[in-house]
Amino acid sequence: MTDQSYNAEHITVLGGLEGVRKRPSMYIGSTGLRGLHHLVFEVVDNSIDEAMAGYCTEIEVIVHPDKSVTVIDNGRGIPVDIHPKYNVPALEIVMTKLHAGGKFDKKSYKVSGGLHGVGLSVVSALSEVLEVWVTREGKIYYQKYHRGEPASQLKVVGESKATGTTIKFMPDFTIMEPNEFEFDILASRLRELAFLNKGIKITLKDEKNAKEKLFHFEGGIVSFVESLNKNKNVLHPIISFEKEKDGIIIQVAMQYNDGYNEAIFSFVNNINTIEGGTHLVGFKTALTRTLNSYAEKNGLSKDIDVKLTSEDVREGVTAIIAIKVPEPQFEGQTKAKLGNSEVKGIVDSTVSSALSTFLEENPKVARAIIDKSINAAKAREAARKARELTRRKSALEGSSLPGKLADCSERDPVKSEIFLVEGDSAGGSAKQGRNRAFQAILPLRGKILNVEKARLNKVLTSNEIVIIVSALGTGIGEDFNISKLRYHKIVIMTDSDVDGSHIATLILTFFFRYMKPLIEQGHVYIALPPLYLIKKGNMKKYALDDREKDALLKEIGNQGVSLQRYKGLGEMNPTQLWETTMDPEFRTLKKITIEDAVAADEMFTILMGDEVEPRREFIQDHAKEVTNLDI
Repeated sequence: MTDQSYNAEHITVLGGLEGVRKRPSMYIGSTGLRGLHHLVFEVVDNSIDEAMAGYCTEIEVIVHPDKSVTVIDNGRGIPVDIHPKYNVPALEIVMTKLHAGGKFDKKSYKVSGGLHGVGLSVVSALSEVLEVWVTREGKIYYQKYHRGEPASQLKVVGESKATGTTIKFMPDFTIMEPNEFEFDILASRLRELAFLNKGIKITLKDEKNAKEKLFHFEGGIVSFVESLNKNKNVLHPIISFEKEKDGIIIQVAMQYNDGYNEAIFSFVNNINTIEGGTHLVGFKTALTRTLNSYAEKNGLSKDIDVKLTSEDVREGVTAIIAIKVPEPQFEGQTKAKLGNSEVKGIVDSTVSSALSTFLEENPKVARAIIDKSINAAKAREAARKARELTRRKSALEGSSLPGKLADCSERDPVKSEIFLVEGDSAGGSAKQGRNRAFQAILPLRGKILNVEKARLNKVLTSNEIVIIVSALGTGIGEDFNISKLRYHKIVIMTDSDVDGSHIATLILTFFFRYMKPLIEQGHVYIALPPLYLIKKGNMKKYALDDREKDALLKEIGNQGVSLQRYKGLGEMNPTQLWETTMDPEFRTLKKITIEDAVAADEMFTILMGDEVEPRREFIQDHAKEVTNLDI
């Protein structure tokens, strides 16, 4: 527990708000959907810091119909006394000065996620209106802000024996793009925070759509792993441990399933370090060394000639590594990678010791894990031989490009794009309609292998996948090298029906599991071909879905209208395919991103895994959201 006293003298100021409104993306990532949600998370992080310090047990997030958001917590309340240096209330300093907060001196917060102190001031700067109510010392204080500037004096508006902070803000949509808050994006991060902060209750309410969820997990990261593996066949009970060393708290929970993909997520002070860092390196090193040591000591690895690699022992593992560091050093503005060199050794020794003890005390579980890793090693060797065969075959044929590929003449990958097209018929139309200078076409026959249920060695025997890999030029598995990507825009173009959606999902699953950097670095897109052609006299318009069709019909009137519904890409002639789906000037593409790797991993498991019931539940839950379904 940190020092109970928390007042104005604990607020350290490092600068003003200059530039936030001019360059908001520097502070919240973007002015689009991601940045809009980031505003909410910055406010919530302030409440979470109170929880980590031991003073907050409940947080409520309310999205109002007018797009304003309220965040309520029962922490100590932001200090409101007069700051000794600036002679204004501490609250006003926090809301109007960049790099102002109680996180720098380590007296108020030993551990914090909001280390840069930019959170609340940036939200204030990017809000048309922000109101704050602080309840502490028996009184309720109120102040209003307008685009980062105080719009009222701090005043007492009531009395209360409770403590806490309530912040309501309306994003400034003259700067932020006019997006709606998405319940699922908010829910995903709030659920994550509830897992990482055992026992805290976080409520999310969407007043417009009458949705509400409570996130409360007494099991902490053990519950997190349980949730991630709920649709998988697990091999043993969850292994978990928590240690503190040199002021660093290390929490680990892990469990193997019978699948072939790893799901390891690392966090530092509640921040999802999506690029890993020294804590993740320490975990992986310890896992590999400890399992090899146990296997050798107990004679379990004598039927394979090589040591288990890090890749082998990670097959099928789901793990959460959550550490708390008083002075984290993040690489980059996004806090995506931890750089503290001392953390690697501490995590390594902690995991090695705890895991070794567990394996010795649970020989049956140890055997199951080692057997799983040995099978992975054998499959890796089979995959290596398959890759060698592919290389030799390519060398003999004198070219690594598949015969089905209609390549473009442009040789600069940045200017080139490739369409992965469903079916030979649509592929033929696309080849005729495309701009040959910069657009390549690769027709795909039928559905590709579901890689969610296959190891790499089997993946490499799938003809359509080998063709995709050859066309992209990056290689796969150990050979994957994104710098060799031949086209910087990869467009998946399938029919607007159930089969087309399934094919697109199969391709995305393959990219997510085996070529994730393609998605992470923004190279993958989905083409959105129109569902309808509407003609009236000489006028010709296309509609992506029923909603667009109805709006167009209302606009132009129904009389004398010819309506054509496309069942597939193959029904369009080359000219129509070009002007609706391929012409950069008029087409609509959906960029595929991984905003939340945890949610993405779970989603691909639900959609493409072995369990039928979770898939049925997902379809039932989201049926009302479907706007374009062709059965």
